[in-house]
Amino acid sequence: MPSSYDALLIVGFGGPEGPNEVMPFLENVTRGKPVPRERLLEVAEHYHQFGGISPINQQVRDLIQVLRPELIRRGIDLPIFWGNRNWYPLLTETVEAMVDIRIQRVLAFVLAGYSSYSSCRQYRENIEAARQGVGSSAPVIDKVRVFFNHPDFIEATADRTANALARLPTEDRELAHIAFTAHSIPMLMADNCQYAAQLNETARLVAERVGVPPDHWRVVYQSRSGRPTDPWLEPDILDHLRALKEQSVSQVVVAPIGFLSDHIEVLYDLDDEAFTLSKELGLTMVRAGTVGTHPKFVAMIVDLIAERLANESAATCERRAIGTFGPNHDLCPADCCPYPFTRPVGS
Repeated sequence: MPSSYDALLIVGFGGPEGPNEVMPFLENVTRGKPVPRERLLEVAEHYHQFGGISPINQQVRDLIQVLRPELIRRGIDLPIFWGNRNWYPLLTETVEAMVDIRIQRVLAFVLAGYSSYSSCRQYRENIEAARQGVGSSAPVIDKVRVFFNHPDFIEATADRTANALARLPTEDRELAHIAFTAHSIPMLMADNCQYAAQLNETARLVAERVGVPPDHWRVVYQSRSGRPTDPWLEPDILDHLRALKEQSVSQVVVAPIGFLSDHIEVLYDLDDEAFTLSKELGLTMVRAGTVGTHPKFVAMIVDLIAERLANESAATCERRAIGTFGPNHDLCPADCCPYPFTRPVGS
């Protein structure tokens, strides 16, 4: 497929790959945000429970490995680069590597499916900061649209959820509840973006696909990290599990639709904390897998890349989306998902 782009850039969150990297990584993540030091130390312990190694970087490597042949199969011959927001390989280093081989125009796929400051606009700012750090020789970098309602993302997520439902005890399985989880964000951020609405749309589409009625699922949140006095999206997954117990629910599937891979927040907050609480409450809990390297998710990435390449060449290409929202914009408006806090001087 002819392309006006010279390369594909996978943009990730990043994660530590050794105990000595944990605190520097967390300080990068929270720089300029009102996160108490005590919360950083608490989260650091989560990483240390797993040897100080986040699986997220390896999961990106695994995704790139399966993405390459699928791109070639679809006739897209672009070299793949990878850069992270918060830890090595950092975006600036990756952009420098592109400059070294005279790459001039890049298409970026960000590993986040929803619209918010943290999951979309901040990544665009990170990309631009990396370009500015490299200087005038930096390539132009365009971002692929968010994909919360792409049919292949819904299919991959529904497949993971259906597999989890099938692992529940057969008795009263039709009464099981699904808790769709995502990273909580401050209400100041949530009130200025479509994050919560998009999550609810993804959950609705997945629930319909797996045959779960509207009163048997809910979007809930996890992993909040701000000051206790600041309002964040609720309910928290642990509070929701307690509420389910009070409603005499006996079986629950926890489906982390806000996450693309089984990284630390999924492993600790769900497989450790939520599972332990469920056991204490007498709830049977099964956690659905994230999309990871699901073939439909990989196909979606290639589909979105092909869509953008076709648009660049003025070719006709269906912008696939299902549900009530339609396909998201390629170019974010200037006022999209604004920064919700007062920035510190010098940031």
